[in-house]
Amino acid sequence: MTPTRIRLLLVLAVLAGAIGWAVAVLVSGQAGRVVPVTWLAPLTLWFLAVALLVWALLARPKLQRRPGSRRMAPLVAARTAALAMAASRTGALVAGFYLGLAVGTLPSQQTPAGSESLWAAALSTAGAVALVAAALWLEHLCRLPSDGDGDDTGLGRVSA
Repeated sequence: MTPTRIRLLLVLAVLAGAIGWAVAVLVSGQAGRVVPVTWLAPLTLWFLAVALLVWALLARPKLQRRPGSRRMAPLVAARTAALAMAASRTGALVAGFYLGLAVGTLPSQQTPAGSESLWAAALSTAGAVALVAAALWLEHLCRLPSDGDGDDTGLGRVSA
């Protein structure tokens, strides 16, 4: 596996942002209302970001082979790297979509429904960005050392 490139995440976010904006504009134009964004969306995204951060904090000593910590099994390390890669891509798509919804909702921000959807979409975007950040850090922790990085054999770590 190759490391996640920021460029890929930006392309995914821009594409999803265009879709989110188009949905907001189409719903506003056709139905005359804003796309409702519930408060469950940002809550869920922030929960996922915190959960992934906690996993990274718990896995860090095992992946770095710190004294007093058990080594992480190679299969668990590979699954952790795959989880981190999936979370970064999903977070980029979700962040872009909710950012597009927020931008598309800006003209309706004076209405109570528009204001509530705008804030929920903005907090969802922030939660998704936090999820991407936690995922990228976890993926970084799972990388194998390059050749010549010392005498570490990299057992228990996988290339992300």
